Amino acid sequence: MVRIEGEVFKLNKNSKENLTMSDSEINEKYKRGEIRIITEQARYPIKNIKSMIESNDYKLNPEYQRRKRWDNVRKSKLIESFIMNVPLPPIFLYEYEYSKYEVMDGLQRLTSIVDFYSNEFSLEGLEYWTELNGKKYSELPSEVRKGVDRRYISSIILLEETAKTPEEAEELKQIVFERLNSGGEKLTSQETRNALYPGKFNKLCIKLSEYKNFKLMLKIPIDENELLLNNSYKKMVDVELVLRFFAYRFLEEFKTTKEKFLDEYLKQANNFSMEVVNQLEILFIKTIDIVWEIFGKDAFLLPKNERTNKKPTTVIYDPLMQSISNFLEYEDKLLENKLLIKNLKSADIHKAIASNGKLLFDGKYDHKAIVEQRVEYFNSLIETIIKK
Repeated sequence: MVRIEGEVFKLNKNSKENLTMSDSEINEKYKRGEIRIITEQARYPIKNIKSMIESNDYKLNPEYQRRKRWDNVRKSKLIESFIMNVPLPPIFLYEYEYSKYEVMDGLQRLTSIVDFYSNEFSLEGLEYWTELNGKKYSELPSEVRKGVDRRYISSIILLEETAKTPEEAEELKQIVFERLNSGGEKLTSQETRNALYPGKFNKLCIKLSEYKNFKLMLKIPIDENELLLNNSYKKMVDVELVLRFFAYRFLEEFKTTKEKFLDEYLKQANNFSMEVVNQLEILFIKTIDIVWEIFGKDAFLLPKNERTNKKPTTVIYDPLMQSISNFLEYEDKLLENKLLIKNLKSADIHKAIASNGKLLFDGKYDHKAIVEQRVEYFNSLIETIIKK
C-alpha cells in the first residue's frame, strides 16, 4: 500500500469490558460523579438569536451541518410554530470554554431563525396562517411581528466542567450526540462522524467527495439542484467512500468493527500535518483520474451480466481504488493498456463469480479478510497486464 511520509495510523483497541462490581462499589462510583453530565438551562428571545450567532461566542460548526438542509417550507413551519406559540424541543449547546458554545443539536432551527430575521426567505406552505404566505419578516403585520419577537427558544447547555480532560470531553460529546440522535431519523455512521470529529482531514474528505470524476462514477448528480434529492449525497455515503480509500490502506489495523476503524482513522488523520493532508489529496485525485481514464462512468459497477441494479458497489470500489493506487508508478503502462484492463476486469469477475467467487463479490461481506482478498484479486489482475 502507498504510504505518505508522516502518515501514521495505529488502532488502539481499548474495548470496555463488562465489569463485575458490588452494589456498594457501584454506589461509590456514582457518588464520585463518574460519567455524569453537568448541565444548565437557558432561554433566548428569538429576536436576539441573530446577534448571538453573529458574535464569536457561538460556534455553528459547518461540519455539524447535515446535507439534509431545511427547505423554505420547513423553515416557514418553524416560524408558524412561533406565531402559534407551539412548544418546541430545546437546542443543545456544549460549552467548550467559558461562555463559548458549540451547537450540538438545533443548528437547523437556529439558522432558520437567523435567515428569517435577515429577510432571506418568504414564508410558504403555512397550514394555519395561510394569509402570511409570501411575506418576509419585515413584511409581517406589526402585531404579528411583535408576537414573534416575544417568543423564546430554550436550551440545555453541557457545561465545561463536565469533562476533566479533552479526551473525556470528546467521549461525553459523543455519548450525548448519539443519544440526541437516537430518535427520529437516524444518522448514518458518516453523518455522526462528520459531526463529532471535525478537522482538516474531515474537510478534505468533504472536499474530495465533490471531485467531478468521483461523482460521475458514483452516479451522484453534478447539478446542484438535483443533489439534495440524491440519497447517497444526503447520507454522506460519498464522503465515507473517500475516507474508506485512505483508511483501507492500513488494513493491518482493521482489528475492530468497520465503523470503529473508520472513526479512529479520521480522528488520527485530523492531526496529520497540512503537508501530509496535501499529499493525501494528490494521491486520491491521481488514483481517481486513472480509474476514470481506464473504466469510465461504470468503474464501480459489477459486470453487466452480474448486476441486479446499476448502482456502484463497494465490492468493486474498495479493492479497485486500492489496487490502482498501488500501481501509480506504472501509470503510462496502465493507460496504454486501458482497453485490455477494462475488458479483463469484466470477464475475469464474471468468471470468478461463475466458479467460486460469489462470496468474494457479495456485498453482504465487508470484514478485513474479505477486503484483503478483493484487493489481492485486483492486484493480481493488474499485475498480469504490467508484466506483459
